[in-house]
Amino acid sequence: MTTATFPEAPSAPAAGGSRSRRGAAGWLLLPAAAALLVFFCYPLGTIIWQSFTEPEPGWANYAALFSDGVSVTVLLRTLWTACVVAFATLLLAYPYAYAMTRVSRRTRGVLTVLVLLPFWTSVMARNFAWYLLEQRGGLIERMFAAVGVDGVVLLGGVAGVTVAMVQVMLPFMVLPLFSGMSSIDRRLLDAATSLGAPRRTAFVKVYLPLSLPAVVSGFSLVFIVTLGFFVTPALLGSPQQSLVSQVIETRVSDLLDFPGGGALGTVLLGVTLLVLFLVSRVARPAAALSKAVDHA
Repeated sequence: MTTATFPEAPSAPAAGGSRSRRGAAGWLLLPAAAALLVFFCYPLGTIIWQSFTEPEPGWANYAALFSDGVSVTVLLRTLWTACVVAFATLLLAYPYAYAMTRVSRRTRGVLTVLVLLPFWTSVMARNFAWYLLEQRGGLIERMFAAVGVDGVVLLGGVAGVTVAMVQVMLPFMVLPLFSGMSSIDRRLLDAATSLGAPRRTAFVKVYLPLSLPAVVSGFSLVFIVTLGFFVTPALLGSPQQSLVSQVIETRVSDLLDFPGGGALGTVLLGVTLLVLFLVSRVARPAAALSKAVDHA
């Protein structure tokens, strides 16, 4: 009589091996965590601490910000500029990113290279190029004069700063949108049209809700980065139309008001954290998919 033999079942991985791998991963993270603590968390904590303790403990620096008549105006101007830049880049980037998902691979590569071109150009070079275009007698003024609108000089105002920021921040909107749109299953649009919905209606009620997480992510990224812009407002703006970064630089470098500059920077940090919190509550792909299915 023969005895049947069966292959041995694979043994479960030892718990000790899993713990050792997690320990090794922790050691690998240690250099990056140490650099983050030393070069980011410690300076940031020092700035926030000084804003509450110098020249005397309390909320005096923050009370001064909201009572001097300038800081609130500058903060609102900065928030408004960031919103305009984010909306303008969204209007330009959404059709561009959508086209990237519809073209061939070779054409997509060309469109990607065009998006990445600003990253290969110096920030100073780009800003000086806009300086030449926006100055009095520049190309922009001559173009408006050719159609009968005289005296359009963007240099030295918020409008000129906004135009330059839109050009700089456009890749930061296109890439998140393209990443999010690439993951959308286009069979959902085909299903909607097969059920009788026009293509425009299918796009508005199915595709657009599914792309909202990418829209929110790109919008928040552009908005947050624009809040801290310094070089572009400093070169193309003016002291009368300054943004938060310029005011902080003036307080720290010229007035040596480190606590006041730290308080203004802390307020800006609070706004950034609030935006990130709202994004975490809004940008939910699962909720977008459920909404799209309900509409369909």
